[in-house]
Amino acid sequence: MASSKSVKQRRAPEDVEIGQKIRALRVAKNMTQVTLANGLGVTFQQVQKYERGANRVSAGRLQKIADMLDTPITFFYGTRKQHQDNGVALIQSKGAIRLLRAYSEISSAATKHALVMLAEAVRDKDAR
Repeated sequence: MASSKSVKQRRAPEDVEIGQKIRALRVAKNMTQVTLANGLGVTFQQVQKYERGANRVSAGRLQKIADMLDTPITFFYGTRKQHQDNGVALIQSKGAIRLLRAYSEISSAATKHALVMLAEAVRDKDAR
């Protein structure tokens, strides 16, 4: 019988999904991993592991994370499709937060409109 240390555990899809949601909410709230880690009493490396889904988040710790991120704990257990309407799933894609921050700093309504039109045109071209 092999020892439990020699058996490499795979990341469960649910752990990865919860980690992605933690990261998306943390970034959306402009919170660093260090700030979240300090509030939880863990290292920022541990927060990184949670966000990658490398380590499971216990129920008690997930409740603390939910409290710090000002969201109900049930948010972490819903499917990505259920959260599409509130935008969290959208900001999980790489670069989305940077794009949103840059967009929010544009003062011209005409420029914002042109940027949205450009993004939609690129999306439509990629869909073909």
